[in-house]
Amino acid sequence: MTSGNSANQNPATNDKRYDAGIQVRREVMGDAFVDAALERNAGSDGEALQKHVTETVWGSVWTRDGLARRDRSLLNIGMLVALRATEELRGHVRGALENGLTRTEITEAIIHASGYCGAPAALSAMKVAQEVLVAELGPLED
Repeated sequence: MTSGNSANQNPATNDKRYDAGIQVRREVMGDAFVDAALERNAGSDGEALQKHVTETVWGSVWTRDGLARRDRSLLNIGMLVALRATEELRGHVRGALENGLTRTEITEAIIHASGYCGAPAALSAMKVAQEVLVAELGPLED
């Protein structure tokens, strides 16, 4: 049994992925969101997971060529509806706005997901998205 970095992990590569990941994560989710997540987990068992997610999800997946950030945000909304991950959805709705999605596109993504994920998941997601949209954009105007 080994401890620490395994032989197949290169700490320098992980540092590069972390640096790239933290930059993208901050650009998409905002400094306040990222700082809160990191501070909430600092010195706890969750700290290692935050580092891992920053390296792998943000530093390897979000930095890939092939999809624009707005497309990744759109996909995330659908996946988070399917998973009923409403707390994570809250941050990604803000990120979707930052990445150029419109209020209508976010709403339509949730409506579209309802056909595949079910009404309860979509209703729960829309409640969270509505809170974020009103906070960020103000009430819907006719």
